[in-house]
Amino acid sequence: MKNTLLYIITVLIWGSTWLAIEFQLGEVDVSASVAYRFMISAALMWGYCLLVKIPMTFAARDHFFIMVLAMFNFSINYAAAYSSQQYLSSAMTSIAFSTMLLMNIVNTRIFFGTKITLKTYIGALLGILGIVALFWDDLSVAAQGSNSIWGLALIITSAMLASLGNMTSVRNSRAKMNIFAVNAWGMLYGSIILSVLVLLSDAQFSFSMQPSYIASLLYLAIFGTVIAFATYYVLLNNMGPEKASYVIVLFPVVAVVLSSMFEGFTWTNKTFLGFALVLLGNAIILMPSNSIMRRSPWKPLIKSK
Repeated sequence: MKNTLLYIITVLIWGSTWLAIEFQLGEVDVSASVAYRFMISAALMWGYCLLVKIPMTFAARDHFFIMVLAMFNFSINYAAAYSSQQYLSSAMTSIAFSTMLLMNIVNTRIFFGTKITLKTYIGALLGILGIVALFWDDLSVAAQGSNSIWGLALIITSAMLASLGNMTSVRNSRAKMNIFAVNAWGMLYGSIILSVLVLLSDAQFSFSMQPSYIASLLYLAIFGTVIAFATYYVLLNNMGPEKASYVIVLFPVVAVVLSSMFEGFTWTNKTFLGFALVLLGNAIILMPSNSIMRRSPWKPLIKSK
């Protein structure tokens, strides 16, 4: 029941952030907007950790992995994701980003030697096919323009970086590092990395006083970052990357629902087919199984003689 609740919270929040990001684009530079997001998130996380007296000290080796996590999950990947939405719709970016599910499956095998069952691949494939069906018309349009291709390249890069960040998070969890303390440090490091990127580029730390910009920034910082990352990382630890990351496939489903409610999205046969495939894949991949075996973190896949 606990995992189910965390699963639902993560899907609903992150599924809605793609729409919220749309309100961050335009007046303020992308890197600056993401930096503001993680500055706010870091302040909140540090405030919470200090309030409940969570130990914040880590060994130098652990800080290295926290910095790796910050690069892949709390900074560069988001700058790429925001930039991609300058060329693609929020629905399109959520589709492409969902390929992180397959990346997580492969990376889990590479880094942890996890044996992946056939049902996991079947469920993942059905989920991806469902997303393709949901947004087939958008995919057809994207293939016709170079700007769209550039946007797809950016979001795929973001997904690859995020997947590596997921693997780092699993390593940190297995090293018994407190999730909240790790997130607090990681978001702080992420905001510093993004600030350096802004200072080294032609961008400026401008700010928009538009209510839509401020509201979406707060939503992304509080719900999309502080709350969603905490719930997702707990899922990673409890369920494993190959199962927990299936929430990514459900993001576009939430995007469709929100678009139907607020943007007049029209349902078609492809929409119903896509929903059916995604839900079926979700049921298959989350089916209890005792055949998935895990090894210790970073254990070599080839035994020495």
